[in-house]
Amino acid sequence: MIGFNEVLETNAMISQEKLDVRTITMGISLLDCCDSDLSRMNRRIYEKITRLAGDIVSVGDEIGLEYGVPVVNKRVSVTPVALIGGSACRTQEDFVEIARTLDSAAEDIGINFIGGYSALVQKHMTRADRLLMMSVPKALSCTERVCSSVCVGSTRVGINMDAVRMMGDIIRETSAMTADRQSLGCAKLVVLCNPPDDNPFVAGAFHGVTEGDAVINVGVSGPGVVKTAVSKVRGESFEVLCETVKKTAFKVTRVGQLVAKEASRRLNVPFGIVDLSLAPTPAVGDSIADILHEMGLEKAGAPGTTAALAILNDQVKKGGVMASSYVGGLSGAFIPVSEDSSMIDAVVSGALTLEKLEAMTCVCSVGLDMIAVPGDTCAETLAGIVVDEMAIGMVNQKTTAVRIIPVAGMKEGDTAEFGGLLGSAPVMKVNGFGCADFVNRGGRIPAPIHSFKN
Repeated sequence: MIGFNEVLETNAMISQEKLDVRTITMGISLLDCCDSDLSRMNRRIYEKITRLAGDIVSVGDEIGLEYGVPVVNKRVSVTPVALIGGSACRTQEDFVEIARTLDSAAEDIGINFIGGYSALVQKHMTRADRLLMMSVPKALSCTERVCSSVCVGSTRVGINMDAVRMMGDIIRETSAMTADRQSLGCAKLVVLCNPPDDNPFVAGAFHGVTEGDAVINVGVSGPGVVKTAVSKVRGESFEVLCETVKKTAFKVTRVGQLVAKEASRRLNVPFGIVDLSLAPTPAVGDSIADILHEMGLEKAGAPGTTAALAILNDQVKKGGVMASSYVGGLSGAFIPVSEDSSMIDAVVSGALTLEKLEAMTCVCSVGLDMIAVPGDTCAETLAGIVVDEMAIGMVNQKTTAVRIIPVAGMKEGDTAEFGGLLGSAPVMKVNGFGCADFVNRGGRIPAPIHSFKN
């Protein structure tokens, strides 16, 4: 039985503490769109996306109005395009045509992003994988809504260093091809280790091959809600702090599940999971770093930051799994620099460095997210940053990611402005020592010993 006080608490979360449903994402399988004729396959892709997801925006808006819960984004993810394009695509330009089709479908149904221009190359690369990866810079420069991800590692098989090294060049080329927009293309490109099949958050979202024909996955948020709850237990013990975060995550997840089930019913698409990741926005008060401040840190990056983030991530997950039987995706705390005003402040003040962010990713949900670096950062260094993060994911059996933006023409201390939800980012210092001889070795880094569990 829901009590009157709980209703009031939920209303306060929405009206005062910025609780929202960050995204309703429909995953769509494109496996049945495969065809040896590229034009015919593009028509099938467009028709399936617009048919299944044509009402996702209106349904999301209706649910938001009826329940009073803002539904910020409505999105689509599709089967990794490298898996479906091999029969028809002979050149990079052929894959770019699929990207344009995805972009056109996304525009016509009114969503802001579509994920799944992706390749899964954690062990080896097929011809289609390689062509898609090489096409990414052009695909992201000539589309507005398409997001790309490449999986280069997993706990099970290790890290594909040939793919990692390629991604260093691809990130550089994407930066150059979108230089007129402060290298915005790189903000839509993420490199992954151990990606889940049901992640609703871009840029890493794709519809995994273990999924059905279509599914509704919902990502909730609410850093402001958690911050308010934590502020009420200042000076209390860690036990009280943990219980507070856990109970708050429970309430937030319940709201997400309500919206997910309702969207599933109205769109006649099965419900998948609720991803209860705490995802910040550029708005003041909607910050992960502010939660860390309330936990007792002067700035994000101060000694104790990694421990505080570990507590936050763990308690969010514990509260979420009590609230829903189907928690999935990433579920935890995102720590993007560009989308979090207090994280930006921590970087500018010198409290937070790239190396400290890497340490924090050992205990959070994702990895190095929306990190702006000098535009002249070389491809080998970018590959080195990527493989360090992939190693963290591989060894710790968790999802890690790198979304790094070498901003063309900018140097350390400059500020890149991306706009909208992507916000702005200070250009961070990168270690100047080289790693070319290491990343150019080629081959595959073997899986860790604890991967053998059969």
